Amino acid sequence: MAVEIERRFKVNGDAWRGLAEGVRYRQGYLSVEKERTVRVRVVGDQAWLTLKGQISDISRHEFEYLIPVAEAQTIMDAMCPMVVDKLRYRIDFGGFVWEVDEFFGANAGLVLAEIELPSEDTAFDKPDWIGEEVTFDGRFTNAYLSKNPYTRWVD
Repeated sequence: MAVEIERRFKVNGDAWRGLAEGVRYRQGYLSVEKERTVRVRVVGDQAWLTLKGQISDISRHEFEYLIPVAEAQTIMDAMCPMVVDKLRYRIDFGGFVWEVDEFFGANAGLVLAEIELPSEDTAFDKPDWIGEEVTFDGRFTNAYLSKNPYTRWVD
């Protein structure tokens, strides 16, 4: 069984820029319930259908299936009213890969970093540009951002 264990943080400043090249990710959501998320993702010339189910705030069941890009585009255009557009930068630090997501469109101005871990209690070092942890704030999940974009938040 596939389990994703990740922690999520806000990013401070621009010191992370230039450490990796960004890759465009476009994600459409068919379901954004806390208990289950169904997503179509297109990255370059590849696409996936992903199913996620909550175990805890840090861990989720995750199943990904490679699908044809043309089918992913059709699903996204015809069936996904909620879409997230971002550049992802993969940065090696302290023996782990930090994925920094720079959001565009209705989520412009938001930059988040995620780290995937082998267990929920794994210790890790944080780069200086890592800010406040938002793992336990559901508003910072891509699924939530697809439905409630960052630029529309009131607080």
